[in-house]
Amino acid sequence: MSTMTARIVHIGIERDWRAVYAFASRPENMPLWASGLASGLVRDGDAWIADGGPIGKVRVRFAPDNTFGVIDHTVTLETGLVVENALRVVSNGDGCEVMFTLLRQPDMDDAAFAADADHVAKDLAALKSLMEP
Repeated sequence: MSTMTARIVHIGIERDWRAVYAFASRPENMPLWASGLASGLVRDGDAWIADGGPIGKVRVRFAPDNTFGVIDHTVTLETGLVVENALRVVSNGDGCEVMFTLLRQPDMDDAAFAADADHVAKDLAALKSLMEP
């Protein structure tokens, strides 16, 4: 497979990065801000299961808790397609920057890739609204 086109979608949040990481990295909290997981996550061994709506059930595995702000997660669709998602929370002065690296999947056209980026931006804005006083 060749290298996929990537787009980094990010947002600044006026809150200490550790607080944002502690909240955002908990799978139980993700339905509050990550609309693709709005149906909720149910633990299944070392993974989590979510109803992905039109794409069916998805299996999500998260990076272990860490001190680096890494919330990477692997999403496996019912079709067997595996999507690697890189999500980071990094210190930025008294606040932080939350960055999601969106990789364009092989079957995505320009419109779908742009819509996916808009979707991620809305999710990060929802996280910001939950985290800022």
